[in-house]
Amino acid sequence: MNKALGDVRVLDFTQYLSGPHGTSILCELGAEVIKVERPGTGEPERKAAPMTPKGESYQFMAYNRGKKSVTLNLKKPEGIEIAKKLTVKCDILVENFAPGVLERLGLGYEEASKINPGIIYASITGFGQTGPRRNQISYDIVGQAMGGLMGVTGYEGGEPLKAGISLADYMGGYNAAIAILAALHYKKVTGEGQYIDISMQDGIWAMVFPDRADYFDTLVPPKRIGNRLSSSAPFGAYNAKDGYVVICTITDEQWQNVLKAIGREDLSNDERFATRVLRAKNMAAVEEILHEWLKDKTVDEAIEVFNKFRVPCSPVPTFEQVANDPHIWHREMIIEVEQPLSGKVKLGGSVYKMSKTPGNRKQRIPLVGEHNQEIYGGLLGLDKEELARLEKEGII
Repeated sequence: MNKALGDVRVLDFTQYLSGPHGTSILCELGAEVIKVERPGTGEPERKAAPMTPKGESYQFMAYNRGKKSVTLNLKKPEGIEIAKKLTVKCDILVENFAPGVLERLGLGYEEASKINPGIIYASITGFGQTGPRRNQISYDIVGQAMGGLMGVTGYEGGEPLKAGISLADYMGGYNAAIAILAALHYKKVTGEGQYIDISMQDGIWAMVFPDRADYFDTLVPPKRIGNRLSSSAPFGAYNAKDGYVVICTITDEQWQNVLKAIGREDLSNDERFATRVLRAKNMAAVEEILHEWLKDKTVDEAIEVFNKFRVPCSPVPTFEQVANDPHIWHREMIIEVEQPLSGKVKLGGSVYKMSKTPGNRKQRIPLVGEHNQEIYGGLLGLDKEELARLEKEGII
């Protein structure tokens, strides 16, 4: 298999989700990723729930397949010196410690760029490296809350809700990967490395704000509106006899198709619904018309009619139904991977369907320190006696 990033080496000082997710994307696209773990037990996320019956973390497997594991004690001066030697040999360094941690240990961007001027150095934190919240401890839900997502998610009058996944963490990883790929291109053109500062709050706010950008004109805070879209109707999940039907209309043509589907072409020239703006303004009336038609239809009956008239729609399947969706399986978004302890485990496949350099997720996770000999011996040239001494002294 060709690898888009086959000539790229990454030094990975990340833990838990946002950082490992970002570096896993680079690994999936072919980069050599050297994951630095604690001597002995490795990183704590190796024991993150849920776990296989044999004691391997599904989360760790999801974000560390294909990486090379080395152990290194960064709290020992000699450990930092080895980390510096690795930095010289790498194109990219990624970390998601609290701001200033690696700097205090002697491997911040300023030091790293002195020993490797071309290094691309990416830091992922809750609030970024600057600003009044720089040092605030952050987890995913904090990023979702402070990025504004929980302020607009849920039903009017209800409690604030986070997304059902760790979206702030994921966006931190995705945004880091995007910035790194851009920095790699810039380096190819100019020969220069650079520093990348990724904030989870920034990433959430960047998604939340565009649909509500009129706030600074109106000074009217957006409300929670459940599954609706503030700027269009009908748009959301609506009750049928035996479940929910998702219906999405944006264009005037799609609205006319809805009217044809439900047999209400008498409303095709109704001024209340003439434009998307007016339909959003008269959302309650739009939804009343839809509910009246749906109340005696099953989900399958409604979907069949809407599909006939090319109305964007879907059922709302359960997780179990999605996990067994033949389209998901056809797209290889569920694959079987042989893991060191657990044997064959079903895991997520690659979203990167590329004709020449597809993403590869069909790799196992490394054992703790599995690649010490390869990296320290082969890449840095340390002999067996030196490696034995470093291990005895708790440095690797």
